Amino acid sequence: MRLREEIFKLLGGEGDAARVQYSVVDGRGGYFQNVKRIKEFSAERIVFLGRSGGVRVEGRELTLGKYYAGDAAVLGEIYCVAREE
Repeated sequence: MRLREEIFKLLGGEGDAARVQYSVVDGRGGYFQNVKRIKEFSAERIVFLGRSGGVRVEGRELTLGKYYAGDAAVLGEIYCVAREE
């Protein structure tokens, strides 16, 4: 994901490299990187933790499509993604 890294560097986010990064596709799900573990999981809420903070994903009919080597794909209707400290 070189483009993502270039954008991240351009925006001055080098210090946040250990945080969970994400992209959401409206109404279909999202892709999460730098995930170290799953703190909470249900069909309405998933909390991912990274080395530095995490993210809370809220929605409807949420499932994990993939979870491997720090990457996670969430399927379902995502309403909100918020940072967790």
